[in-house]
Amino acid sequence: MSAAIETNDVTPLQWIAVGLAAITGVIHLVLGVQFFPGAQPVSFLLAGLGFFGGIVLFLRNYRRQQLYVGGAGFTLLQIVLYLWLNQRVQPAISPIEAIDKAAQILLIASLVVLYQRGQ
Repeated sequence: MSAAIETNDVTPLQWIAVGLAAITGVIHLVLGVQFFPGAQPVSFLLAGLGFFGGIVLFLRNYRRQQLYVGGAGFTLLQIVLYLWLNQRVQPAISPIEAIDKAAQILLIASLVVLYQRGQ
């Protein structure tokens, strides 16, 4: 792993994935801080840190192919947990939830394409 940030070879699709991960990461961190303390807010904080950790590893050019697979799985898990924990109780979706889930779906799609392209 390189100690420096490496962005010379980052493609537009990779930047889009970074942006989408940042969007969902910020949303999770804000919600975690807003509703802290408690188990669910801590899980939001950890998820937010996970998204930003992935961004840092990507920008340091650390095993990008594995990050795509792990990132897609991590993000899919976020969606499944959201549906399982929230939608059974409160099926209405807020604007922030819609933005977050749209960003996550687009992030998964981007990561799958990046993996398939071998970028």
